[in-house]
Amino acid sequence: MTIRTGTATLAALAAMMLAGAAAAQEAAAGADCAVQEFAMGLRFQQQSAEVRALQMQAYNIATMRLDAAVEGAEDPSKLAVVTDLDETVIDNTALLARDLADCHMYDAWDTWLPWERDGLPALIPGALDFLNHADSLGVTIRYISDRADQQKQDTMATLTALGLPQVSDESVLLLGPPKVERRDLVSADHQIVLLLGDTLHDFDGRFRKTPLDAQRATVAEEAAKWGAEWIVFPNASYGTWSKATLTEWAAKPVIEPWE
Repeated sequence: MTIRTGTATLAALAAMMLAGAAAAQEAAAGADCAVQEFAMGLRFQQQSAEVRALQMQAYNIATMRLDAAVEGAEDPSKLAVVTDLDETVIDNTALLARDLADCHMYDAWDTWLPWERDGLPALIPGALDFLNHADSLGVTIRYISDRADQQKQDTMATLTALGLPQVSDESVLLLGPPKVERRDLVSADHQIVLLLGDTLHDFDGRFRKTPLDAQRATVAEEAAKWGAEWIVFPNASYGTWSKATLTEWAAKPVIEPWE
């Protein structure tokens, strides 16, 4: 009996040592895997109920704003909704999660071409209902995205498979000129009443390739447009903010237990 207990104890100790070694190995691997710093943000983006609530909230606001614009319009077809695609209409987090699991830095964008060709993203909650509503009102829809123009047919096939309305060569404007120039093409013969996007250069050229402090200043200057003409969607997965230094509380840490 004593021998068996000792054997069991040794086995338990061996198991603990193996588990500890595995944990240490995993921690070391994580230390060498820079993309792991995005894990919590990606988990929020893909799995949280809060992000779905924010996405549906954004589309609810967009619907109210669009209805108000159409109500006073003589010809709704001369009104346009301009929307980004990735993380605004379609959800690419499956690709990002695969890259993170492979310790591949997904903001290198080098896995996006195969994804654009062969991947099938999910729809952002509320996107299909909103865009179908815009279509039913006779409003023009333009999809402006920085997906690869050489794979335009693949992106159009994806959008069609997802059931999105008004998908055509004319309506899908992909990477080439900056987004501000593509929006100018739309505004040449339409009144853009809503811009939808998850990154700030989806709204104004002043946000493109500018420092974060300048972006924050422009956000404040344009306070009246958020939720009125500009509808922004949450994206905690990637963005120009991802390399920003965090601001810390300078006080010395004090650990106090809850009572």
